[in-house]
Parts: sequence; structure tokens; C-alpha cells
Amino acid sequence: MKINRLHYLVAHAEAAELACQGGVRWVQFRAKNLPYAEWRQRALETQAVCRRHGAVLIINDSPALALEIGADGVHLGQQDMDPGEARALLGPHFLIGGTANTFAHVERLASAGVNYVGLGPYRFTTTKEKLSPLLGLAGYAEIMAQCRAAGLALPIIGIGGVALADVPALRATGLHGVAVAGAIGGAPSPAAAAAQFLAALQQSVKAPAL
Repeated sequence: MKINRLHYLVAHAEAAELACQGGVRWVQFRAKNLPYAEWRQRALETQAVCRRHGAVLIINDSPALALEIGADGVHLGQQDMDPGEARALLGPHFLIGGTANTFAHVERLASAGVNYVGLGPYRFTTTKEKLSPLLGLAGYAEIMAQCRAAGLALPIIGIGGVALADVPALRATGLHGVAVAGAIGGAPSPAAAAAQFLAALQQSVKAPAL
């Protein structure tokens, strides 16, 4: 399964529905501090939206929940389950992504066999607690250059406060795509915002072949 260039992070099905109406086809479900029953129910509702629109559903943080509901994959933060353990639990066909902040993180995730890396944060964002050091455009350029020098061809997604106007410059560093939350969810029309991001990613300079 190809890694989509636009990842959208949601906490409930309503947000996924609006974004999918705008063309989003990769949804990451991220809901914090909820009782398990509510967390699972929201994930199932979001999954139903994704299936109607032919979108991929990735569950953040919990391989067990991803396996239980039959999601397409899981995204693991640095404090979550080791990607190798997740692969052993989920099997070869689940998508596994991991979060990185440095080139060393990317190397470790690549050696663990993840399918893609979420690299960030780009700038300050209120949608995530305990932010790692901000990378900025220069940070992405440096890490992507290190990846090319090391022969790492893993799809890498920029994340953390990414705005529509940032897309061309971020893609020019070699990033495969971007992940967003507030830039779509907080827009007057999430569907229109999603469509604008997709158009910008389509028009921007192509990342190196992966």
C-alpha cells in the first residue's frame, strides 16, 4: 500500500467525514485521555467513515486497538511500543509508522522495519503535548540530506504546525508529504482546506522516488 502524501489527524468521526469529503484518504485517529470503551467506540465510528470513502485508517499509539478493530495500521510515538514488537503482534500486512525528531531516530525506525516516519515538529503546535525540539525548515533539510547520504528511502512525513503555505518548501527538502490537524480541522470549511492541501501537494516539487 502506497503511503499517502496527506495524513490527517482526527479525534472523532465527524472530523474524518468532513476531511474525506475534501479528498483525504489517510486518516490517523488520535484521541487522548479517554476511557477505553469510548476510545474504541470513536475509533470504530471513524473506521466506518474511512471505509465509506476508501480511506486508510491508522490508529495512534495502540497496536492492540488497531488489531482488535482491524484498522489498516498503527502510528507509534517514541514512548509507545517498540516497532519490532508491534510488527510481531500485528503481522506483515499492517502499516506501522513511527515518530522521529532526529536523524538517529529515523535510522532506528528504518532498521525496525516501519513503513513510514512522521518527522517533526516543524513549528509549535497546540495539538500535541510535550513537544520535541522544533526542526524548522533548516532542520528538515539537514535530516533529509542525511537520509539521502545514508541511502534511506523511507517515506518521511513532516508534522507539527504545518500550514498550507509551507507545503512547497517542505516538499522541496525531500519530504514525501505532510501530516496536519488544526490546519484542516480548524478551517471554516475542513473539506475545502483538505482539497487545498491535496492540490498543493500535487503541484509542489516531487520528492525523490521511494
